[in-house]
Amino acid sequence: MFNLGSSHRYLLYTKACDNLSAVGWMRKSFDSLSGIVSGELGREPTSGDVFIFLNKRRSHIKLLHWETDGFVLYYKRLEKGTFTPPATSANGGILWPELVLMLEGIKAEKLTRKPRYFVPEK
Repeated sequence: MFNLGSSHRYLLYTKACDNLSAVGWMRKSFDSLSGIVSGELGREPTSGDVFIFLNKRRSHIKLLHWETDGFVLYYKRLEKGTFTPPATSANGGILWPELVLMLEGIKAEKLTRKPRYFVPEK
């Protein structure tokens, strides 16, 4: 069941996954992506955060998420076009609306965000 929403923290891995693949497939799965999260991002894969990975061509996207009893991997492959990742914060974080726009293929040329309260990170 799709269990993602605005209450999660989303972190975009800014390097390409499987950039050695000639056809651009994303062959990495649960264990390899978890290794990237812990080894390269310095984060705990079981934290409940959602980790976002793109291939070199940006035609494939994977979201790795830990739920209460195991990992969930969401995977989308575009038949035409590419994903355009939004600008990330210093820690690689993006917001839920930015993820939805990226998945739907909508590029916001000018984005004005109204002030909102955010709980400071610990």
